[in-house]
Amino acid sequence: MRILFAILLGAASFLLPVNSFAESADVEAVIEGVDEDHLTLVLNDGKKYQAPEEFNFDGLKKGVKVVVFYTETDGKRVINDLQIVE
Repeated sequence: MRILFAILLGAASFLLPVNSFAESADVEAVIEGVDEDHLTLVLNDGKKYQAPEEFNFDGLKKGVKVVVFYTETDGKRVINDLQIVE
C-alpha cells in the first residue's frame, strides 16, 4: 500500500501545475516611460518592467526601440537584459 501511495504522489507532483517556476520571455517594443527612481520602464505594450538595482539607464528614453529579456516572477516582469534596436 505504501508503494502505491508513493507512486501516486510522485506522479501527481509531475502532473500538477507549479506557479513557483519563473517564466522567461522577451519583447521588442518602444519605451513609453523611464522611472529611474523606481527602477521601472514602461513600454508601448502597456506593461511595466522592473529593473535590478545595478541597471544602467544610459541611452534609455521615450521613443527608443528596445528588446527586453525578462523573467516573470510573482506577477512582476524583471529585466534580465536589454538591447537598444538601431
